[in-house]
This record gives sequence, structure tokens and C-alpha cells, in this order.
Amino acid sequence: MINNILDELYSYTKFGIKLGLDNIKQILEKCGNPQNYYKIIHIAGTNGKGSTASIIEYSLIEAGFSVGKYTSPHILKFNERIVINKTEIIDDDIAKYYLKIKNIILENNIKATFFEVTTAMAFLYFKDKKIDYLVAEVGLGGKYDATNVVNPILSIITNVSYDHINILGDTLEKIAEEKCGIIKNAPVIILDKQDVLIKCVKSKTDNYILANKQYNYKVSLDKENLFTNIILNKNIFNLSLYGMFQGDNFILAYSALKYLGIDDIFIQNAVKNIYWPGRFEVFSKNPLIILDGAHNEDSALSLKSNCIDLFKKDEIVLITSILEDKEIDKVLKIFSEISDSVIFTSLKSYHRGLSSKNLYDIGSKYFKVSNYKDSIIDAFDLAKQFNKKAIIIAGSFYLISEFKKNI
Repeated sequence: MINNILDELYSYTKFGIKLGLDNIKQILEKCGNPQNYYKIIHIAGTNGKGSTASIIEYSLIEAGFSVGKYTSPHILKFNERIVINKTEIIDDDIAKYYLKIKNIILENNIKATFFEVTTAMAFLYFKDKKIDYLVAEVGLGGKYDATNVVNPILSIITNVSYDHINILGDTLEKIAEEKCGIIKNAPVIILDKQDVLIKCVKSKTDNYILANKQYNYKVSLDKENLFTNIILNKNIFNLSLYGMFQGDNFILAYSALKYLGIDDIFIQNAVKNIYWPGRFEVFSKNPLIILDGAHNEDSALSLKSNCIDLFKKDEIVLITSILEDKEIDKVLKIFSEISDSVIFTSLKSYHRGLSSKNLYDIGSKYFKVSNYKDSIIDAFDLAKQFNKKAIIIAGSFYLISEFKKNI
């Protein structure tokens, strides 16, 4: 049954991405506005949303609260998007809440998108489960994203960089304007790192917190255990997510948690055990396989930073596939600074996906050794023959999903 339900739910993608709040407001009104029944931390930004959300989620759970998390995209299954206390929504509840929202849509002749339906399902589910807090990640942009009907107690904007430029705009100023669309009466937490973001925030509110100016802290990397260590208030926080940039995500989350009155001991206990798939995820240690959904310039640079810390260029073979609406040349050029050897693979069965040969024709010029295999299984078999220290699979969350399904 669940496969039929999901097929029907995914069919709403035919309505594409439709930015605007009229549909979701109408649907939620018919549900009794479930989003008003719990405290919400709303997170926007180009990169880092998921890590920041998870740090907050795990810490609030550690402090004894019932916590929902709403994120996208999923990697292996839809259930990953809607989570309470680290437990994914079960199939029966997906069916139950989908049918509830479907009936409202049909009765009111609403042409809803996939994300609008999913958001309404999640908000109603969280209400019925009587959560205390919801950590809600923006799907795309901010201002017109379906999640932007909430009245949060806190907003967080992680950063601004180029992504979805065909929808959000082709300048950082335009993208910042979209991200800052989530700002309401609640405090907004940002970093004092990007003038374009700070300027945009200041144009909309005086009620902002510069997280990295609020606390004195030091960030270092544990290269053996692949942890990020943060020293703050004479306490050590061993964050089980790797990368210097994770220090930014941590301090944004920490600032939010301190605003909510959460003690350091709960945060310390929480961050040791955070699992966030597809973000410099160590899938296997022998052979060493790392999965990373680096699909834009900013996330590719973060991946490069981690790789340069840990490996030489000739110690890595890279498997990659990137969707056609991404900045393919920019991302592949950065990937060529990570590894000399690449295997392009296909995502052509996905909307906006390309064949391995398409990508090879675009990107082989950047690498000393280039190959292409449409099948992820063939690409992985070839990668193992390189006998490198690490195999890194990066470029799209759809690629990570294909790898996990098949390998």
C-alpha cells in the first residue's frame, strides 16, 4: 500500500516548484492551523541547514523535550523528512496523513505541489503527536517557501551562496532577499561573516544575534576520529560532524540553544552522537568511502577543505554526478582540486539528471584521469580498481541515494 501512496504523492511533482503561500495557507487553515501548536525554530540558508538543525534537535531531546524535525530532501526514503525524537514517521502514518491532506485538496480544488502536500502532512502529524519543539528547515529560498507560514520563536539563516539561481536570483543580494523572507518578529540568528546577508537582515529587523560575536570559541579537527572539537566556556564539545565549517553550524545552533536556556551539559552529550547522512559521511572504513552531497560551489569548497586536510590529491578517486541546473563547471573545477581521478556516472533517470557521457564531455578537461560509467555499480567497481586511500562519492544527494540503494 505504501508504495502506491508514495507514487501518488510523488505525482504532485508534476506541478513543479511553485513559490507562494496561498495554497499552503488554505490547506493548513482547513486543518486548523496545526503549525501554531508547538514552538518552531525556522532555518534557512544555502548550506549548513541540516547540520544546524540536527545539533538543535539532538540537544533539545537530550534536555528532555519532544522534538520534531522537518527536512528535505530525503536520501533513501520519504520517511526521513518527518522525524520525532530521531524516529522517522512510519509508513502507516504517511498514508494516514497523506489521505487527510489529499481530501482537503480535492474538496477545495487546490493544485498543490509535492512540497506543499508534504509540509501540510508534517505540520498536522507534529500537532497530533504533541511535540514541544519543531526544527523546520526551509525547502527552497525562504520568502515563498511552503514552510514560511510558521510563526517561529527563533529564525536562523546559515549563509548565502549561489544555488537555484534560476528560481532565487542570479546575485547574492537577490538570494539573500529570499532567505531573509523568513524574518518575522522573532530574533534571527546569523554569523558576522557575509556583508550581503548582514545588510539584508539589518534592513528588515533590529532583532538579530551575531552568533560568532556572542561567544569566544576555538574550533579544531580530530583527524583520527573525524570529529570537530569546539572549546567554549572552558567546555569541550566533541561534534561528530567533520569540518572547520561545522564550527559555524555549531555556533549558530549553540546560540539558539542558549537563547532557549539549554545547559551546556545537554549540548555536550548531544553533539557526540549526531548522525547526518550524506554530509562527509564515512560510509565504510575499509575501503574508506566518504559520501557528500556537495552540489554547489559553497558545499564543494567545504568538501575540498576537508579532503585537503586528510588526503593528497593522488590518494583519492572521485565518483560524481551533478544535475543539469547546477553550476557544473564550477563544481567540477573544485572537485579537480580534490582528486586527479574521476569517474562520471549517470542520474539521467532523475528529473534534471545527466548521463555519464554528458558529464564526461563537460568535465573531463579538469582531471588527469577521467572515466564514465552510467551504472553506479560499474562506477564503484572501477573506483575500487584504482586502489586509492579513499573513494569519495559527491555531487548530488540523488547520487548518494543511488549509491546506498545499490551498493
